[in-house]
Amino acid sequence: MQLINLLEKMKMEHLGCQIDTLCEQASRKDQGYREFLLDALQTEWNGRHLKGVEARQKIARFPWVKTVEQFDFTFQPSIDRKVIRELCGLSFVERCENVILLGPPGVGKTHLAIALGVKAIEAGHTVLFLSLESLVTRLTRARMENRVERQLQQFVYPKLLIIDEMGYLPMNRDEAGLFFRLLTRRYEKASTIITSNKSFVDWGEIFNDQVLATAILDRLLHHCTTFNIKGESYRLKEKRKAGMFGPPPKVEEEKPEQEIES
Repeated sequence: MQLINLLEKMKMEHLGCQIDTLCEQASRKDQGYREFLLDALQTEWNGRHLKGVEARQKIARFPWVKTVEQFDFTFQPSIDRKVIRELCGLSFVERCENVILLGPPGVGKTHLAIALGVKAIEAGHTVLFLSLESLVTRLTRARMENRVERQLQQFVYPKLLIIDEMGYLPMNRDEAGLFFRLLTRRYEKASTIITSNKSFVDWGEIFNDQVLATAILDRLLHHCTTFNIKGESYRLKEKRKAGMFGPPPKVEEEKPEQEIES
């Protein structure tokens, strides 16, 4: 009991739950003191790390959890696996760089964005996931309630901010202005991942202002990895398998667009 009480005082709750099992294993393996201590501390660390990951995932507000390992690269050959592997190393987060995923609906943009967010969480970074509609709604409400600075700060704080579904709904000038203020605050201070079904030339339509769209792109693309994903929707692929649609239309081969700008 003295050992358990001491572990509780030291807030080593994970080790406290496993100490009897570890002692039995040490006895069977005839472990030395050093090896036993290493296993004991590793058990406590693993428990704390897992608890931290679960807490950060809850804060991130992912609509679902997806991993890079679950992504079907054979279905989207336009994506360079080597570039994705490099991004999984999270040096882009440490350098406060951005990632933009372009492509039609259903090609895996959100999957990859969340997968990179999961990697960042596992590495100990703070992450927040929001659709563009949700982000703009919260900023607009904050402005009406005279607390826009506090709301902006909450969106600036995460080391990685994921903004999903840019391009489905246009913004008015006030909303676009708030979005510009957010990106300006995060510029070269934190990383942002954006998914969009619109090419960059169409972003003027999203913001209803070509000049503002140019200013936003200037900040986003200064340090940025861009993917232009070609191909059919995963969801339509499953429908075709079930016989609900005919074969996909034939398209001409296009050279994959993938750039790393710095």
